[in-house]
Amino acid sequence: MRITTHVIGFLALSLGCQVGSGAGSHEHVSPAVDSLKTRPSFRTVKNRAFTKGEELVYDVNYGFVTAGEATITIPEYRTIRGRKCYHVLFHVKSKPFFDVFYKVRDRYETYIDTRGIFPWKFEQHIREGGYSRDFIVSFDHYTRKAITKDRNYDIPLYVQDIMSALFYVRTMNFDGFRPGQKVWLRNFYKDSTYTLGVKYLGRQEIDVEAGTFKTIILQPLISEGGLFKASGRIFVWVSDDERKIPVQVKAEIPIGSIVGELIRYRGVRLPLRGKIDD
Repeated sequence: MRITTHVIGFLALSLGCQVGSGAGSHEHVSPAVDSLKTRPSFRTVKNRAFTKGEELVYDVNYGFVTAGEATITIPEYRTIRGRKCYHVLFHVKSKPFFDVFYKVRDRYETYIDTRGIFPWKFEQHIREGGYSRDFIVSFDHYTRKAITKDRNYDIPLYVQDIMSALFYVRTMNFDGFRPGQKVWLRNFYKDSTYTLGVKYLGRQEIDVEAGTFKTIILQPLISEGGLFKASGRIFVWVSDDERKIPVQVKAEIPIGSIVGELIRYRGVRLPLRGKIDD
């Protein structure tokens, strides 16, 4: 059982982009492009949720044991294919005492278009125990191709990776959503595009080490055959405000559950109205 599989599952895969087929009258619809031009005019997504300099730090707990730490940062801007991008880093590492049993040093990177909130490049570098994996994909939204070292794959316009997906959904407005209402999303990983869903469950006030927050509860719905389908149910609590920072995440697994809890943050756009003053 790899720790990062679950951490990524509930911190990043949870949310994505580009509505898939089967969207009904109660589902959110993203902007779409019906025809592709040589140099299309890409969408613009209003983003009041995040910006360069944001840093979110989580304890990763299994039962009463804090097994690791996860950090999401936006340290800089980069330019890819003439487009300004947020360079987003996601690091996961096991605690020193846990290294003796199972050492984890993982890094994920995504480069998100600042205007359209879709990725131009994604990297995955896994180092867990004796297991390692490196995966890099470039997204060409002009030609709708995902480019890996092995081959090119057709993709929908604005398809997301497992990191950029979270940031796209953070820009969404859940006001007016009813419990049970779903959003249908698209995500590319390895060699396929998957249809994913996110279910709105309601609102809840929760306490974590970083403070007390009013939150929105979301449940990613993992498609059969899709990434992390065997990880069990996943729940995400995001701050109930325009920032929608992930405050707590929970992944149910066959032998219990793994919980990620926000322990500190900085560089977050203010005001953070979802946080209740101590």
